[in-house]
Amino acid sequence: MTEDQQDVRPPGAARRGPAWVIVAVVAAALLVCCCSAVIGLVVSWSAGLLGTR
Repeated sequence: MTEDQQDVRPPGAARRGPAWVIVAVVAAALLVCCCSAVIGLVVSWSAGLLGTR
């Protein structure tokens, strides 16, 4: 067998990690985004920016 026959992947195929790594990265990004939004709302509320006038 030659070197060309051993590599059976298509030329454009990217090397991808396991699916759980991708899910973990997306979950971490959502967690950071949601936590920063909650912190922003708490700071705004404590500063009186969300109260009725």
